[in-house]
Amino acid sequence: MQKVGILGCMGRMGQALAVATAKVDALSLVVGSESRGHPMVGETMPESGIPITDQPEVVFDLADLVIDFTPPGQTQQHANLARTRGVKLLVGTTGLTDLDHVALDQAAADIPVMQAGNYSLGVNLLLSLVRSAAARLENGWDIDILEMHHKHKVDAPSGTALMLGEAAAEGRGQPLEALRTPAREGITGVREEGSIGFAALRGGSVIGEHSVIFASESERITLSHKAENRDLFAQGAVTAASWLADKNAGRYSMRDMLGL
Repeated sequence: MQKVGILGCMGRMGQALAVATAKVDALSLVVGSESRGHPMVGETMPESGIPITDQPEVVFDLADLVIDFTPPGQTQQHANLARTRGVKLLVGTTGLTDLDHVALDQAAADIPVMQAGNYSLGVNLLLSLVRSAAARLENGWDIDILEMHHKHKVDAPSGTALMLGEAAAEGRGQPLEALRTPAREGITGVREEGSIGFAALRGGSVIGEHSVIFASESERITLSHKAENRDLFAQGAVTAASWLADKNAGRYSMRDMLGL
């Protein structure tokens, strides 16, 4: 039985993680944290009854495995806490900096660390399919990534769309920065050979839809994923946490878990 702590436990994702963790026999949720000043600090989490603290150190002291989906800016601190306490760490925070990744790499020398920008099992399988297709469909095949999210999403392209672009670029053996084309508007001229385009749609309550389109002069292939509910991200993260529980020190990804 792995004792689990959740950082940011009262956020939308944190609450979904708590529900998903409760459904796994090998995991036991024991503590959660929230930011200082949050009204639930010092209280217990609804349904699970775990204590909520504003001290991340307490979470790492009580847990065997910590799940971190907090906003950017705290990853280095959490990686150092996990390393010094010998606690397994699963990170779902997006927008990580180079220094964040250095801290995670350093922690991974002593503990198991998993980090992913998206814990959907379907999205991670899609990444592998895109990487493989891009490697095999080179000359004469254009790549465009189309995504749609709800009207409240503030960034574009989405993080998942960029991950798909990186997978396609990796299949082509180049960094995304060398192939990425900005959103098209006005007189853009002829498409540059080998470029990867992005288009973003925003509207309604769409959770997330992503399509990667491979187009040649004579045929077209579309690889797509649609998120039906937000719970899938929590379910994927908890599945990954269960997988991470018996691993040795190292830096792991969803590709490792899925054997891709």
